[in-house]
Amino acid sequence: MLKILFVAAEAVPFCKTGGLGDVIGSLPKELKQQGVDARVMLPNYQDIPEKYKKEMVLKDKFFVQVGWRQKYCGVLQMEYQGITFYFIDNEDYFKRHGLYGYDDDAERFGFLCRAVLESLDKIDFMPDILHCHDWHTGMVSVLFDAHYRHLPEYENIKTLFTIHNLRYQGVFPKEILHDILSLDWKYFNADGVEFNDAVSFLKGGLAYSDMISTVSRTYAEEIQDPYFGEQLDGFLRKRQESLVGIINGIDYDEYNPATDTKIFTNYDVKSLAKRVENKLALQKQLGLAVNADIPIVAIVSRLVGPKGIDLMERRLVDMLKEMSIDNHDAQLVVLGTGEARYENFFRYIAWQYPGKISASIMFDDALARQIYAGADMFLMPSLYEPCGIGQLIAMRYGCMPIVRETGGLKDTVQPYDEETGKGNGFSFANYNAHEMSDAIDAAVEMFSNKKQWNKVIANGMKSDYSWQKSAQQYQEIYKKMLG
Repeated sequence: MLKILFVAAEAVPFCKTGGLGDVIGSLPKELKQQGVDARVMLPNYQDIPEKYKKEMVLKDKFFVQVGWRQKYCGVLQMEYQGITFYFIDNEDYFKRHGLYGYDDDAERFGFLCRAVLESLDKIDFMPDILHCHDWHTGMVSVLFDAHYRHLPEYENIKTLFTIHNLRYQGVFPKEILHDILSLDWKYFNADGVEFNDAVSFLKGGLAYSDMISTVSRTYAEEIQDPYFGEQLDGFLRKRQESLVGIINGIDYDEYNPATDTKIFTNYDVKSLAKRVENKLALQKQLGLAVNADIPIVAIVSRLVGPKGIDLMERRLVDMLKEMSIDNHDAQLVVLGTGEARYENFFRYIAWQYPGKISASIMFDDALARQIYAGADMFLMPSLYEPCGIGQLIAMRYGCMPIVRETGGLKDTVQPYDEETGKGNGFSFANYNAHEMSDAIDAAVEMFSNKKQWNKVIANGMKSDYSWQKSAQQYQEIYKKMLG
């Protein structure tokens, strides 16, 4: 049986800031169902809900070298949904609110990477593969090469590093190389961890892991181009034989309109008539004009530039005026938080267009699901998008995505073709506000043709973006790595 240890900074339901948490919460579960012994190791953050902390038991405790210091480390263990989770415990580093963004993040996650490796012979689980995710775990492969590869019990371990977003790299002053990571200067070079005369955790993962994966086929190609490569495109081109793209999935048990208790009315692809009840209830709840014939365009997102919010800022007010003049009406529902300028923009236009626009500047999982279940279209005009999960959930709930053709959005949303009846959404190619509004117009126009519209919805709901296929692809990579 394959033995895989996932190492990450977050996982649902314990700790989450973004899509990484969803992946780590659901991919191991699917692998387990496919016969893989998949386990997960995380930091023991203060903010993990108390109900889970009560279930944790101490597996072992020991000291970890952090530069010239010896730091306490406890390994706690619990089972959740059939998966074994381990939690790396140190109150100095993790007994504080939030996950990251502290001045000592280099030390906190340097400790995590070393603690993971130090714990392997103490938890009765020696994995075949360490599957590390994003910059926080990038030094696992480097430290493994420096301090553990020669040990007999470790010598057969392979490492896979997954990039969830290349923009976040964990770059710190080069002094941490010895002071925190206990690494020789031979690792500080263009083929190692050096990045603009600093140390990059992410580049360490790219340089020293046996294989690299990222979260969609298109993103794997895009990051080898200077525009998307975040100054690492040349390095990634050099390792392209070891780089694969595997699309993220979503947990189909968790996101299921037929059983979701947070939406107003349950439905499935065979009972689409019930879906309109969610729409009417959503309109009423958000103070919009209650009318099933008015299409709702939804945004559930972090309100930041790379999500395409600047395109909306540029074009949205004009679009609303045009729709009012042409009596080509539509409503807009926004849910999310982010940069103050975008939050204030949406608050302002919601105030300016009461009954037409709703802006909920917060995050609320129940409301998000009600929006997926009640809105007609889901707008995701990202500048770049490694994979994207919102469009997958939207399709699952029969809310048609309107996306820019980039990264995982290009891989998962196929433009609807009226001639063939194939396709599961709407898209536009260039990062351009007018192209975005043309795609919205096309979707709004098709909305009035109920026969065609229901066909698009059905296609989207029948699209399979569960973890099953992707987990099988990961298994193929694991087996290839082990020869």
